[in-house]
Amino acid sequence: MSKIKIVCDSSAGLTEEEIKKYDITIVPLTVMIDGTVYTERETITNAEFPDLMKAAKSLPKTSQPPIGKFVEAFDRLGKDGSEVLCVTMMASISGTVHAAEQAASMTDTKVTVIDSHETDRAMAFQIIAAAKVIENGGSMDDAIAKMKEVYSHTKLFLAIDKLDNLVAGGRVSKFAGTLSNLLNIKVMLEIKNGEIHIASKGRGIKSIHREWDKILKQMKEGPKVLAIGISDVQADQEVKRLYDRLHELFPDVKIVVRETVPIIATHTGIGANSLHYYTE
Repeated sequence: MSKIKIVCDSSAGLTEEEIKKYDITIVPLTVMIDGTVYTERETITNAEFPDLMKAAKSLPKTSQPPIGKFVEAFDRLGKDGSEVLCVTMMASISGTVHAAEQAASMTDTKVTVIDSHETDRAMAFQIIAAAKVIENGGSMDDAIAKMKEVYSHTKLFLAIDKLDNLVAGGRVSKFAGTLSNLLNIKVMLEIKNGEIHIASKGRGIKSIHREWDKILKQMKEGPKVLAIGISDVQADQEVKRLYDRLHELFPDVKIVVRETVPIIATHTGIGANSLHYYTE
């Protein structure tokens, strides 16, 4: 039986330990700040990006990985006859999956490309689950089936502090963004079926706190929570509040907290924070 190796793009919220343990190959996205191109995980870190974004003259521009980067990875990993499982961020916010699909048609390696319909730590949940299946001798079909199972039990919520970046990126009209900021409107987004939806909106940070409290209540009363992640863009105070509540409710569940990747931070803006979890 041929070995199966995993490739994913750099938006996946994997820890360095997980990447090393499961020998996962990362194909990086890039971000351009005032004419300078930075490569995620290579020439810029998640922690460095927010300050550079705040100092930038205009909104950074993000780019999917070049097709050649995927081809190079697929060719290298398939030299020994291995298959490749390539997992990408959701197509609704990036063309990465299409670049990977094109690359798969240009290599001699047998590659299966999967759109995770998620990103960040929610995407990582699927990758880790697939890696464990493969580690235990499972087939490509087994790994994909497990990913689909995890996805069907995963939730991703994202609190946006200011709409400036969404407006600048063309995802919210300028009028709506200006009005929302004047009124101090905060927005909670949810990822459903690979698309971004507005879960709620209200005035002031307390509206977000109320929404988080409702979500945490649902978590506590629902199926057993198996994994939790928090990602943010310099939202330390809000992250601490969310972490403390989660730790109180789920003391036995590991909570992975991390500064999110530049491609996500560019769209969400400073002060954004998100909760990712999956259940039985």
